[in-house]
Amino acid sequence: MTGASAWSVALVGMEGAMVEVEAATGGGLPRTVLVGLPDTALYEARDRCRASVAAAGLGWPSQLLTINLTPASLPKAGTHFDLAIAAATLASVGVVHRTLLGSTVLMGELGLDSRVRAVRGVLPALLAARSAGFERAVVPASQYREAALVKGLTIWPVTGLKDLVAVLNGCSLLMPPAQSEHPTEEIEDGGGDLDEVIGQQEARFALEVAAAGRHHLLLRGAPGCGKSMIAARLPTILPALIEQEALEVTALHSLAGTNPAGGLITRPPLSAPHHNVSMAAMVGGGPRIARPGAISLAHRGVLFLDEAPEFPPRVLDALRGPLETGTVTIGRSQAQTRYPARFQLVTALNPCPCGMADDPSGRCTCTPQAVMRYAARLSGPILDRVDVHQRMRPLTSAALLGSRIMPAAESSSTVAARVADARQRAAARLAETPWRTNADIPGSYLRRSLPAPSDAEVLEEALARGRLSARGVDKVLRIAWTLADLAGTDRIGASQLRAAMALRRAET
Repeated sequence: MTGASAWSVALVGMEGAMVEVEAATGGGLPRTVLVGLPDTALYEARDRCRASVAAAGLGWPSQLLTINLTPASLPKAGTHFDLAIAAATLASVGVVHRTLLGSTVLMGELGLDSRVRAVRGVLPALLAARSAGFERAVVPASQYREAALVKGLTIWPVTGLKDLVAVLNGCSLLMPPAQSEHPTEEIEDGGGDLDEVIGQQEARFALEVAAAGRHHLLLRGAPGCGKSMIAARLPTILPALIEQEALEVTALHSLAGTNPAGGLITRPPLSAPHHNVSMAAMVGGGPRIARPGAISLAHRGVLFLDEAPEFPPRVLDALRGPLETGTVTIGRSQAQTRYPARFQLVTALNPCPCGMADDPSGRCTCTPQAVMRYAARLSGPILDRVDVHQRMRPLTSAALLGSRIMPAAESSSTVAARVADARQRAAARLAETPWRTNADIPGSYLRRSLPAPSDAEVLEEALARGRLSARGVDKVLRIAWTLADLAGTDRIGASQLRAAMALRRAET
């Protein structure tokens, strides 16, 4: 028997494991056998690769061909193994040299016409290959921009199987496509601007506080008052992602196939699933190896739940763990998958089923029992994890008609500058700790290591009257520190405590 091998990557969550694709010919009747725990899409690769090789005018082995994906105990899924299977097979029959295959990782799906098509997960796969010591990578030409984000690897983009044969045989004529001349160009978001929001000064301030301290936010108000518009603009006032965070977020979206441009995502993402979302779509799922869900796609950004009471209770309760740990772990029959999910939660809801409870015209037709049942759809543990509660009032005709003559509202860039300054103050205060934002500070450190409030009588009075629980004290202190950071002070006083309590209380 004669054989050869090539290398690809098996992805289990964000982790990549190197897979050696071995191809051996001879020893039996003419057929192709694929072993090594492939899923359905991968098992069909033997037929795709054979048709693709024929379309390129190359010869497929006419005797028994055994393809082994090792380690055999590791589950493997996806179509990105096609290029490695084709390369190992062609090397086993002498069509391509074996010299470069030992230090080259191959990613790409083959079409029946021998074209190389894009696949998911190129970025995390190549990061794993670089860590494993590989020097080169062959990827679909359409994904050169994404692959070039991995520094330290020589990237060879190919458009078809003939290109693959040429480059493995030492041809250096291939060049990156014209549209990929700037592979690391940053991807900006298009979430609108905060100056488009009419009125709602209290809600704008609550949004700024939430951004400065990375606090979770709840917006309650009648339909049309601007809840969704304000929530969608939160990413526009958040600080840009640092390089490591940007790579992590881009890798997640590469796995999910939600970054077709392939560039580096430098702005905090916004994930806004519909309220009929399934559990698998929210937290991640799949039959064998789970894919990232909406909460992971909001990693380092914002998860916005519009009409939050309409979400299934099981789906909402599934957020409790990720809100605390910043990760989500999904167990499947063949693999346990872990994805990062450190997001900022923003929920929006109406005050009642018809939404008109806050309307001064008195058009609400809901009974008190119906209003209570509607509010109870958000469980106590979820509400307890939301720091800032903001009630939004319906817009008046004066605010709507006077928007042409009133001074323009502050833009996202203006607010973002204040948020960035507040984040820097918090980071400097927490420089000796693993935390960087006020929302992340545990209660023990908050009470013992940070300066005590200059006037704690406000908290004592609220505790004595039952307006604040012991757990609520920590949340008020976190918000108060954020208010102090926005104000540029190093201590929290009575004014910050009162304002924090107002932002914390749901009836505000």
